[in-house]
Amino acid sequence: MDSYLTALPAAQREVTDTLTPLIDSVLPGRGALWHGHPVWSLGPKPGNTPVAYLKAHSTYVTFGLWRGQEISDPSGRLQPGARAMAAVKLRAPADIDPALFTAWLDQALALETR
Repeated sequence: MDSYLTALPAAQREVTDTLTPLIDSVLPGRGALWHGHPVWSLGPKPGNTPVAYLKAHSTYVTFGLWRGQEISDPSGRLQPGARAMAAVKLRAPADIDPALFTAWLDQALALETR
């Protein structure tokens, strides 16, 4: 996972450098490279019970949650994706609201551990 993150262009790396510690605070030791990008899972192998992911694109980084459509998001920032996923596009560290993102991660973790 570190090789993926360190290979990113500076703008995306600034975003992931801000966001990765936040994800790790809720899902410590759960991150690994899976399907070519960082994924935080609860199972014994990467991708078993996935919870969150990061994926770099040319001008932004996507932060997504596997069951994001089930998460309460009064901000309206999480956009529905495939299946039950939801994600937000991040272009700069200022796009990251630590309290909001931690609340999303807490909810995502609770969905998988009930």
